[in-house]
Amino acid sequence: QVQLMESGGGSVQAGGDLKVSCAVRGLIYSYYYLGWFRQAPGKQREAVALIASDDDTIYSESVKGRFTIPRDKAENILYLQMNSRKPEDTAMYYCAADAPSTMALIQALNRPDEPNFWGQGTQVTVSS
Repeated sequence: QVQLMESGGGSVQAGGDLKVSCAVRGLIYSYYYLGWFRQAPGKQREAVALIASDDDTIYSESVKGRFTIPRDKAENILYLQMNSRKPEDTAMYYCAADAPSTMALIQALNRPDEPNFWGQGTQVTVSS
């Protein structure tokens, strides 16, 4: 059983930076992907940034160039570094894992409901 727990959400002014974290436990599979997803009120869930077990990464067009998904394998922590925040980045952010999985990241990016393990979410608010 994979367990995920997010932390570090909060409020930030537009243009500011924020990093959220996800503690990952029980990820024993050789092939999987981890990722950050978000859902704003009244909108569908969106995949934001994904990282595969081979450390390949992919980003949605809405965050490409602003967000990164670094990972500390030794500490089993996944991060989402959010720079140049915009008000439209306001959402509940979820850490998720799809394991075991060999799905290509380009395919996974378009299937935001695919992961089988989810964290409880952390709210991120960007004010203008």
